[in-house]
Amino acid sequence: MHKQIKTYKEAIHIIEEFGLLPLAPLIPDYPSLGSITAKEVWHSDTEFDPWMWRTQFSMDGTAGYGKFIKKKSVLISRELLPYFKRVLGEEDSVEQRFADGKLSREALVVFQLIQEEQGIDTRVLRKKSGLIQKEQKKVFENALLELQGYMDIVIAGIQEKTDEHGEKNGWNSTAFETYDAWTIRNGIQKLGPSRQESKDYLIAHFENKCNENAMKKIIKILQ
Repeated sequence: MHKQIKTYKEAIHIIEEFGLLPLAPLIPDYPSLGSITAKEVWHSDTEFDPWMWRTQFSMDGTAGYGKFIKKKSVLISRELLPYFKRVLGEEDSVEQRFADGKLSREALVVFQLIQEEQGIDTRVLRKKSGLIQKEQKKVFENALLELQGYMDIVIAGIQEKTDEHGEKNGWNSTAFETYDAWTIRNGIQKLGPSRQESKDYLIAHFENKCNENAMKKIIKILQ
């Protein structure tokens, strides 16, 4: 049982300590934001609401946020983010990977739109991508998952939906930014180590934090 937390500041300390914090349980015997906070404070729209925190980490530059691992939402500390990028990402550009048949056309289009308008609202992004039909929703979502899985993009925050008078009107929408733009803006340097060296660094880091059961899952994630 991992210690319970109540504040955003405490959550930052957990991310800095572990380096990786999934929103929901992902790794056995390992904390998640859901497991270390009380269920009743989620979606409470208060300062103690972890659902409100999740994008604040990214907006503050405290942690990278996105569906980087197994299509699941995770937070990665500033320190470990470049190492995870080296392991989970690809050295070739998005354009080159598309040309090589390693990336879908939809993912390429979505990435280029985000690149042109950093922090773009998901609703605007979907409209500009042309994937606005009901049957295209899954295609659009898969393109976002594809790009997040390679850490080409990160969730930059949320955009409030407002009416013509500036009043809140409807659900908030996720905003996306390219990994490179987010890290440059937040002063996170690119790393020189190779993929294997980065993997070794991460394994050594987590061996000091995790039991054998958790390490098996982490090593599998880093394969």
